[in-house]
Order: sequence, then structure tokens, then C-alpha cells
Amino acid sequence: MDRRLVILVEFELHPGCEPEFRRLVMENAAASLHDEPGCSRFDVLTPEGGPGAGIVLYEIYDDAAAFDAHLATPHFTRFNEATAPLVARKTMRRLSFAAAP
Repeated sequence: MDRRLVILVEFELHPGCEPEFRRLVMENAAASLHDEPGCSRFDVLTPEGGPGAGIVLYEIYDDAAAFDAHLATPHFTRFNEATAPLVARKTMRRLSFAAAP
């Protein structure tokens, strides 16, 4: 059984906030990959449509406990607090890998 956890987060940002959000999310992604042994992937993606289309995060953790540990890190707390006023809407999904047929 594959215990890895995929987190997919979609951010819709307030107009003009993308540069600051992008700076903060890139710092958070780098710290997550560097400082968290349970985080194996942290991609920051831009949907087709260019600036203003939002930001999508694709994260993979070893398991749910590793993701819970991520949420408790100082770098995530700083990111979450600093970006709250920049975000118009945030949607997060927890996904698991499908078993092979």
C-alpha cells in the first residue's frame, strides 16, 4: 500500500499580489524540500493563462504524518500568515496514489 500523500493547493490571488506571493511561496517550497525529510516534492505551478491565473502547488509527502509536520514548521507558519492577505481564494485537496490495476 502506497502511503504517500499528495497535496494539491490552488490559490486565486488578489490583483497585483502575484509577485509578492510568488516570492513567498518559492521560499516556502525551498525550505520544505531542504528542511523536511518527509517532503519529497514541492512544485510551484502557473496555470495556462499567464499572470493573474493563480498559483498551484503540487506537493508529495511520505505520509500524512509528514504533511502534519510540514504544517507545524516555522517556515510554513510564516508563509501562511504572510500570504493570507494576498489570497482571494484557496482550495486544498488531499490525494493518494491509485493502486496499480
